[in-house]
Amino acid sequence: MATGGRMENSPHVALLPSAGMGHLTPFLRLAATLAGRGCTVTLVVTHPTVSLTESQHITHFLSTHPQVHSLNFHILPFDDPITDNSIPTDPFFLQFEAIQRSGHLLPPLLSSLSPPLSSLVTDIMLAPTIDPVSTHLCLPNYVLFTSCAKMLALVAHFPTVSDKGISIDLDPNFDIPGLPTLPKSWLPPPLFDQTHIFRRLLISNGRGLIKAKGILTNTFQALESETLATLNDGKIVSGLPPVLAIGPLEPYEYGQGPWISWLSAQPAGSVMYVSFGSRTALSKEEIRELGDGLEKSGVRFLWVLKGNKVDKEDSQEIEDLVGYDFLKRVKNRGLIVKDWVDQWVILEHVAIGGFLSHCGWNSVTEAAWHGVPVLAWPQHGDQKLNASIVKSSGLGLWEESWGWGGEKLKGEEIGKRIREFMENEELKKKATNVGEEARKAAGKGGNSEKALIEFMQTSKKILNVIGTDRSSIFEDLYDFCCKADDDDDDGRQ
Repeated sequence: MATGGRMENSPHVALLPSAGMGHLTPFLRLAATLAGRGCTVTLVVTHPTVSLTESQHITHFLSTHPQVHSLNFHILPFDDPITDNSIPTDPFFLQFEAIQRSGHLLPPLLSSLSPPLSSLVTDIMLAPTIDPVSTHLCLPNYVLFTSCAKMLALVAHFPTVSDKGISIDLDPNFDIPGLPTLPKSWLPPPLFDQTHIFRRLLISNGRGLIKAKGILTNTFQALESETLATLNDGKIVSGLPPVLAIGPLEPYEYGQGPWISWLSAQPAGSVMYVSFGSRTALSKEEIRELGDGLEKSGVRFLWVLKGNKVDKEDSQEIEDLVGYDFLKRVKNRGLIVKDWVDQWVILEHVAIGGFLSHCGWNSVTEAAWHGVPVLAWPQHGDQKLNASIVKSSGLGLWEESWGWGGEKLKGEEIGKRIREFMENEELKKKATNVGEEARKAAGKGGNSEKALIEFMQTSKKILNVIGTDRSSIFEDLYDFCCKADDDDDDGRQ
């Protein structure tokens, strides 16, 4: 997307991510994109972060993007005793909860910014907490939804299911109005536990969506056209604000590591990139079977390995996880790393021919941009829904038994599937076509670029109308902005 200097009377947008690299990455990319288009941008930085990687990325991003301002947000410690499923043990969910409980600290911080803010963009995990904050400050709040549009449809609809007391345990399928029926096995398992924090957060966040000015999504029309249309025509839930597909969000920088020289020595399209994201640590048994599969496949591979969910606790060496003998056997055609890698740079490398992925949404959109075929192996959360999009769009393959609840995969099967996948020329052509559509959407005049401009123009109109006085005319302003939404090119209501 095009870049430029700061616009006269440019909107001032504050961005508030939640926790985890899966949530932080799209926020940093959006911050860089908006700043590059002339917006004044403030990144609200939560202290402390959960992972070392988050902290390092934020520090590096701010040092390389001096045009993006930062605002430190020191959250209250979360000291409640953990006695049941209503309180999370997952450190990232603990952080979601801690940020929500600290929401009342935000108004004085945000109101002190100069120039005055024209809009907020906040993480979906914080939707219900930010509504009273944005109301207090007379600011429109946009939610940045960091997963696929299909997951957004589930989040928007599920509060209705809960309010009506509809059981999701008995039927093998799950219906969302206006969309094809979903197999219940694709839904995140914690949804079926009435006491689980994930279910409670999903319901409260779904209700919070209704109160947002708009919803920004890191997807694009060609990838999820049916779901996006259904979200915007009011079939899923009445009163849902406009959903703007602004993806794929492009990286804010390029970086390299020691793996780049190894990749550059490999033949074009010969390497399977293997990564399960920043929050997935495979068990020792799964690591052993995956290693066995990679060895038996005969395929070159670059494997990014995690030993623990939180990187601050990950002290195991590669040899401890996969074994010294394995490293010796594959040293001529495989490279294993445990450090954070710039996945965008890896996926764009000519040597990469496929991506064995957990199907975190950032990974899916990055693979889509580069037209790299994905072999899906979802692990938790939204990842089966994401994998279904990989399959239906032609970006890759997903065997539904690969994922939570299925039988443990053995090295023999993993190796066979990898070998067949890397030899599938038809799949490569389909993935290339997806990549062309992704770049077209984000390019000049593309649907995603138009949606981003629409968001910026609305924020600028808000700034021009209210100036520094936010108290008396906010309701009239909302009517003004809603009319502008009704006049867009796509006919969205």
